[in-house]
Amino acid sequence: MSNHPVSDLVARVKNGYLANRTVINSPVSKLRENILKILKEEGFILSYSKVKSGNLEQFDIHLKYHYSNPVVSEISVISKPGRRIYCRADEIPSVKNGLGMVIISTSKGVISDHEARVQKLGGEVLLKIF
Repeated sequence: MSNHPVSDLVARVKNGYLANRTVINSPVSKLRENILKILKEEGFILSYSKVKSGNLEQFDIHLKYHYSNPVVSEISVISKPGRRIYCRADEIPSVKNGLGMVIISTSKGVISDHEARVQKLGGEVLLKIF
């Protein structure tokens, strides 16, 4: 089990793309589910689903490729357990001039950067992806 669920999910996605996998697994948690929901809505993954095998519940994450190339070129964790990174609504970072995105944990839940700008919400910057 990992100490930090965001770092674990990012590592699994990154390794899945490096190994050219179509499906990867990840343990179930509410935070991971919210991040996966955003990644699916933004088109970075095809889909995800909960699968129960015995006593263990996991997510099956279907990775997305475009002409045999991964859709995700880089994914990295911003806020780590030893150093949390927070930003206000007017300080939300832009990734690759809007081609990428950051995922932010706010008081209204886990949301994407453009949604946080619209709602004028700041919070903890969890990860960046493009």
